[in-house]
Amino acid sequence: MSNDVNLDKLQLSDQALGAMMMALQKSLLEQSDITPVLKGFKFANNAGELVVLNPPIVKFGVEALALDREPEDEPIMPTE
Repeated sequence: MSNDVNLDKLQLSDQALGAMMMALQKSLLEQSDITPVLKGFKFANNAGELVVLNPPIVKFGVEALALDREPEDEPIMPTE
């Protein structure tokens, strides 16, 4: 690259780094390719840091566990 090209220098925000880590976790859990997720990221510049506008969502099946429980399985909460 020549020195006369003016490039804006950006770095990943903590949010963008977290989004990348979630994409990696999701691809590992689903045993799928991470490339389409990373290519699909939409970025915005926020004070010199990149943020991901569409971070991946990773679900661990908590909803299914809650629905499978019977009411008598609820923990007894102490009263004050």
